[in-house]
Amino acid sequence: MTAPGSCDGPRHSARNDFSGTSHGPVVQAGTIHGGITFHVEPAAPVGTHVTPDEIPPLTVRLINRTEGLARLDGWLVPEAGDKDGDGEDADEDDRASVGFAALHGPPGVGKTALVSRWSERGRKRFPDGQIYVDFATLRGDSAGADVSEAARCCLRSLGIDDAYIPATFAERIQRLRSRSAGRRLLVFLDNVSQPGQAAALMPKGRGSFLVVAGGSGIGELAADGAKLMAVEPLDRASALEVLADRCGAERTAADPASAEHLVELCDGLPVALHVVAARLAAKARLTLAALAAELADEPRRLAGMSLGKERPVAAAFDLAYRELAPETARLYRLMGWYPGATFDAGVAAVATDLDPGRTVDALEALTRASLLEEMPDGRFRFHDLVRLHAGERATEEEAPDGRTALVRRVTLHYLALTALADRAVRLDRLRIADLAQWLSDVRDPFAAPGAPRPVDWLEAEHRNILGVLRAAAREETLHTEVWQLAEAFTVLFFHHRHLGDWRESLELGAAAAAEAMVPAAEARLRSLLSRPLMDLGEYEAARRELDTAQACAEVADHLVVRASVQEFSGRYWDRTDPARAMAAYRNALDLNTAANEGRGAAIAAYFLGCAQDAAGHPREALHTLRGAHDELVACEDPRMAARAQAAIGIAHDHLEETDEAVRALGEAAEILRAEKATHYEAQALVALADIQERTQGDPRQVRARLERALKIYEAGGSPRAEELRDRLAGGEPAG
Repeated sequence: MTAPGSCDGPRHSARNDFSGTSHGPVVQAGTIHGGITFHVEPAAPVGTHVTPDEIPPLTVRLINRTEGLARLDGWLVPEAGDKDGDGEDADEDDRASVGFAALHGPPGVGKTALVSRWSERGRKRFPDGQIYVDFATLRGDSAGADVSEAARCCLRSLGIDDAYIPATFAERIQRLRSRSAGRRLLVFLDNVSQPGQAAALMPKGRGSFLVVAGGSGIGELAADGAKLMAVEPLDRASALEVLADRCGAERTAADPASAEHLVELCDGLPVALHVVAARLAAKARLTLAALAAELADEPRRLAGMSLGKERPVAAAFDLAYRELAPETARLYRLMGWYPGATFDAGVAAVATDLDPGRTVDALEALTRASLLEEMPDGRFRFHDLVRLHAGERATEEEAPDGRTALVRRVTLHYLALTALADRAVRLDRLRIADLAQWLSDVRDPFAAPGAPRPVDWLEAEHRNILGVLRAAAREETLHTEVWQLAEAFTVLFFHHRHLGDWRESLELGAAAAAEAMVPAAEARLRSLLSRPLMDLGEYEAARRELDTAQACAEVADHLVVRASVQEFSGRYWDRTDPARAMAAYRNALDLNTAANEGRGAAIAAYFLGCAQDAAGHPREALHTLRGAHDELVACEDPRMAARAQAAIGIAHDHLEETDEAVRALGEAAEILRAEKATHYEAQALVALADIQERTQGDPRQVRARLERALKIYEAGGSPRAEELRDRLAGGEPAG
């Protein structure tokens, strides 16, 4: 928990760094168009019996992949009881219990389509579900995807709530193995560029199957037992069949020579064939001969986007591009520079500085031309190859400073919306950026009827926000906007712990704050950075960040930032040195008190009380925790007040003051339930049940509390669910 702003000060104003300097954007927010996309994807289901069904459906006919489908079938692990060639039971032989295939080939060759078709026709083989992780969306434009984040995605797909997903990569892999044991799953890892740790995501249940798709470098997975399959471009006959299937057999039969010429120019690449066929289908007057002549003459502008040696596909995209109206073509070019993975109409309007209504028309035109894909949530995305083509068109046809101007526009757009989302989650939190006046000119989309929850919007957009942060960090003129966006963005990670993304965003923000010479912001961001680093097990790195944060806070002479750094230091020392942890929490409490930051002081006191109790001083802890509780109530923070109340109950229990412990924990559980803080409610209920069972309380009440806690843990996928089931069945005594 971070040190917040004052509960006694103005309730609707953001704080600055007390230096008299306003750290806000210097442009007007009038460039913010289109609000936000309201069609946020619903939260993934959680619980023990979740059956994921995530592999993308096949939207076109799959042609001439019979051999590949058969090879995948042959690599399936027989179910228990099946007989192998020697007549032995399949579960008694020495073969692998889980199938493992690695598909490699050039972009756009149809690897995803092949696996999609195989998963569709083999649905009964994987009764416990099919998981899909697209590494392209995980890595954005960074060098490699976060495998720890991929593990988080898999656990989420298996019904484990974010609150119960472990912090470290090693623990996530262990949980994945436990969760997948006894299940027959298909896991498909798509667009893998650095396969080193992909095998770690192997499900454990017998008969399960892991498919990894990527470039030629994926062959190294053979060392981990993967069966390799090269997915090749289509041969001439199959490519002709694709062309006829997409634009009409009568049309290709009427001019077979031109059809064969088109197939030759597409070089068997399905994505190129689909673009060419879509163009022919959209324009009945465009002949195969005319299109073949255009393709033959088209310059090869995407030489770096090749399929092996001298097999560019740029001609197909160039032809579709040349048919666009000027305004649509400009939007296409500029969105090739957009640094996010997906975008809505509002983002496109901001990026291109185009009227929102005309932006919608241009997006529809690009979708009709098969140059853009509209997703179910109302956002849009480019195929990777198309995005590269659009970016090259922009580089050749736009002004040299066009990219910087676009990055600035989208950075300000996301800064405004992310800052509004941050404030909607909790207004009285410590913030260094003073954006109140700037945001006063922006319509708050989270206050509108039917608006999504701010955290849901941040979750849906977080890949795009991170992409914008990366791009803005490369611009020398956007240091201020980068650290401000990183500061606001961190609210998401308090709720959904995308550890790699959280770490990267804070590293970018801290570096930008240092470049902008705002020591208070650098101190704040580096102290926040210690949290994901500790969760990732990088304790020495966390210690270095905290040391730098403390030095920056002293330079800034910002009492509340100094308090925040001390609080984070206490969290660090909780692991190894209780005395230093308590000293840090006392410093945080004193500094917040001196700054008249009541809520910050109360939260520091809460952590101090927990540390005192853990160190074996429950009587002292009670005094501290009661003061924290009363102050949190006064600050109108019922969730944190209830957590303090639960800690009070546990301290009473350590003092063998049973009645007081039961009363405090019972009150805390009720409030936490009302606040929908079910994770903490379950903890309080189990603590209550422990006490009552140990003191021979009403067994029906004990059981009711354990059953409620079990329901919470099962819904969230917590590993404690199994423990409680055993306990309720009589398999385990009270703790």
